[in-house]
Amino acid sequence: MHISEGILSAPVLLAGAALAVAGVTVGLKRLAPERMPQAAILSSAFFVASLVHVPVGFTSAHLILNGLLGAILGWAAFPAILVALLLQAVLFQFGGLTVLGVNTTTMALPAVLCALACRPLLLSPNNRSAGLGGFLCGFLAVFLSGILVALALIGTGETFTHAAWAIFLANLPISLIEGFVTAAAVVFLRRVKPEVLSGALA
Repeated sequence: MHISEGILSAPVLLAGAALAVAGVTVGLKRLAPERMPQAAILSSAFFVASLVHVPVGFTSAHLILNGLLGAILGWAAFPAILVALLLQAVLFQFGGLTVLGVNTTTMALPAVLCALACRPLLLSPNNRSAGLGGFLCGFLAVFLSGILVALALIGTGETFTHAAWAIFLANLPISLIEGFVTAAAVVFLRRVKPEVLSGALA
């Protein structure tokens, strides 16, 4: 769901950049030094997952893992996603520098909001409830990211309406897959290292 350069209008770019700066600022303040290796590993996972594209009509879909980053890193998902998107833009020309703020916001904001909303389930002593929280976090993060990307395109002009719908619909099955992946990861982490989740959402 990378938005390329030269598409979005200036107001959309500025709004996305402002939200990204705010989110990264909060994320860096809440990222403890001992959690930086964890953030780096998850940023790498996001980087790799986003590179594997599956063609869907005239667009493509790929795993995002932003819900997983939100569940584990909390607000630190903002700087982790920013770094991954920056490297993708510089190394592979995915997205771009001028749209870096918008792309960061569309991926990281839903991740953080879903993690906060699902916090009671993610921290539940019941594994089934935690798994449900992981599924909702993964599913909704991608679902909302699709909506934000669509809104960014529609906010630029009516000519992008069909493309916005195509991108949104193409990512619906990815949302389901992400839900199951995040649920499995959450249940696994609760068994082997439960403090990973509680530390991020404290």
